[in-house]
Amino acid sequence: MRYPAPGRALVATLAAFLRSDADRYLDWLEIRFDELEPGIKAFLPEAGRFDRLREDLEHLETRFDSADRRPPLFGLPFGVKDIFHADGFPTRAGSRLPAEILRGEQAESVGRLREAGGLILGKTVTTEFAYFAPGPTENPHQPGHTPGGSSSGSAAAVASGLAPVALGTQTIGSINRPAAFCGTVGFKPSFGRISAQGVIPLSPSLDQVGYFTVDAGSAAFLAPLLIDDWPLSPAKASPLRLGIPTGPYLDRAEPAGRAQFQSVVGELQRAGHATFEIDCMPDFDAITARHQLILAAECARVHSDWFDQYPDRYHPKTAALIEAGRTISADDLERALPGRQSLRLYLEGLMDEHALDAWITPSAPGPAPFGLDSTGDPVMNLPWTQSGMPTVTLPSGKNAAGLPFGLQLIARFWQDAALLECARSLEPVLDYESMHGMDEFLKDIA
Repeated sequence: MRYPAPGRALVATLAAFLRSDADRYLDWLEIRFDELEPGIKAFLPEAGRFDRLREDLEHLETRFDSADRRPPLFGLPFGVKDIFHADGFPTRAGSRLPAEILRGEQAESVGRLREAGGLILGKTVTTEFAYFAPGPTENPHQPGHTPGGSSSGSAAAVASGLAPVALGTQTIGSINRPAAFCGTVGFKPSFGRISAQGVIPLSPSLDQVGYFTVDAGSAAFLAPLLIDDWPLSPAKASPLRLGIPTGPYLDRAEPAGRAQFQSVVGELQRAGHATFEIDCMPDFDAITARHQLILAAECARVHSDWFDQYPDRYHPKTAALIEAGRTISADDLERALPGRQSLRLYLEGLMDEHALDAWITPSAPGPAPFGLDSTGDPVMNLPWTQSGMPTVTLPSGKNAAGLPFGLQLIARFWQDAALLECARSLEPVLDYESMHGMDEFLKDIA
């Protein structure tokens, strides 16, 4: 099904149905899970998964015995990236370290979704400690191609209809890139807007919590449950003024990704939105180097004790990052950290100068590359993550082989609601056919 008019929010529609008949959706989901999950491998294995879910649902039904008293996500299954702690589930973080040393209190974000009535469908596959060592997850559109990372399982689960919602994190491009590769919506709010409490860190100064879902309206529906002080009626701006950051940053897009992005820009212009090419980030190599310095230095500090005890249990890619980080002095790290805010002020200054509602860029250099040894290049996401600005990926088409592309939107810091309103305005223009199957389920039960 292609995107219809603005306002689509399939998860809200599903949630309304679940308040009276959640069992029916679990039955549908179990069939889909049995058909697709063995090939995609988005989730960590769990014996009796759907027996547990039905028991969890029974407890909810006992707690909320009438439909009008039920919370907004009553019976809604959601995936949890396996660096989030969740009561009743071990956390392994895609690693071979002993699970007992990785224990921690349940993540605040997980607790919020549970309190809203959500059911944990399971832990989703992550790269080792949310860096680059991949897990077994395959791209749901083309087996053998990467789903992206580090939130590999969360993106693949939502894109394939194995979960309507899944939590993820982004330290470079771990939400926006896999959302693009898998063809789903990935929302990373402003830095700190969703609590990272209860999440195993990679780089605390860069880590940001977000989530995947099926459309922009669903992202907006979920936001108030995870983000405090969410405005009830964010300002709507249409047509939009959209900036395209040209220069060494955009030059990192591959020819196929750049061509598809230009095609999308043309569609947006024909729909009445204004676009402006703005020379931007001439020091992009320095921005990238700063990001890598912060990431390596902080990762080395996070893993100091664990790496001393279990050096041979780390993947070589993670071990190399930690060893590089150990060579970075505290003074060098302190000098690098203020660059995050400087970059944000610079990017927002350009937005003010040109009266932009948002930046738009490709979400990844191109479509998902073949092979599972790499999760692809997060370079298109890096400056926006470093600056802490809110980002959202919208599916924006497919190549001849059926692999998705994504459009990345970026708004001013803390303007998360305005960003999702921009996304809802642009979504109907984008030519994309989903595979998550929720449309068919809702049509069948209508």
